[in-house]
Amino acid sequence: MQAITARDRDAGVSGLTLTDLPYPHAAENDVIVRVHAAGFTRGELDWPATWSDRAGRDRTPSVPGHEVSGVVAELGYGTTGLTVGQRVFGLTDWARDGSLAEYVAVEARNLAALPADVDHTVAAALPVSGLTAWQGLFDHARITTGQSILIHGAAGSVGSIAVQLALEAGAHVIGTGRAADRDTVLALGAHAFLDLETDRLQDAGEVDVVFDVIGGDILDRSAGLVRAGGTLVTIAQPPTVRPKEGRALFFVVEPDRVRLADLAQRLRDGRLDVRVGAVRPLAEAVAAFSPERRIAGRTIIRVVGD
Repeated sequence: MQAITARDRDAGVSGLTLTDLPYPHAAENDVIVRVHAAGFTRGELDWPATWSDRAGRDRTPSVPGHEVSGVVAELGYGTTGLTVGQRVFGLTDWARDGSLAEYVAVEARNLAALPADVDHTVAAALPVSGLTAWQGLFDHARITTGQSILIHGAAGSVGSIAVQLALEAGAHVIGTGRAADRDTVLALGAHAFLDLETDRLQDAGEVDVVFDVIGGDILDRSAGLVRAGGTLVTIAQPPTVRPKEGRALFFVVEPDRVRLADLAQRLRDGRLDVRVGAVRPLAEAVAAFSPERRIAGRTIIRVVGD
């Protein structure tokens, strides 16, 4: 099969190549997915799990990409709940070969059934962003109706979904970003927008929740905005500055089959919009990783057509 492989940790994007790899092995409770569309995160070339397995052993050449949408091609021993030929989408394991390939082995529990009327390219843009937004808002911040929330990077893949979910939950939403993001964030329904380059962060006032995807100085300064009993939650880095009378936590998204199915239903109902900015073939996946190729919305790799 063809796949994008990373062979040199120090080479960055220039170390990615399109090459031939053996067909993957389906371990116990795995499925082999014929990949139709795949999503990736540019920063994953810096993740330790991209280069080693859970025991710390080198696993290059490794295949990046951890969001997948496709069709079940094979069941591993003991696998239940899915069938050959079924449309599925979900997350691949961080420390195993990923989805930028024609086939990928995935634990069955990390996949959800994909309705026939949801396109694979849209589904491939949902797992990381959708689960991250949901888990940050509800599992960790425990946001409720009437609370206020400041969402950094509100026009991004995670932030835009967090805005939509928080609004549906009845929260007062303030989005942040660059000036060019203002119209996008307000069109999502956010009640207010702060330009991180020109506006004062303290103009947001005290909020019940800060959802951060940026880190650094923005994360540090946001701690002072959290009112007593509130929560600062971030996916960027462990916080070093904490709210005086609130919680601060860092988390990494986890697979969740039930929540993936719920998010897919929200897509079907028109209650959730996922921003896909470009769709590229597998042969162009290396170029899509380049920082110079950034666009509004997710870049999804189309591996095979329906």
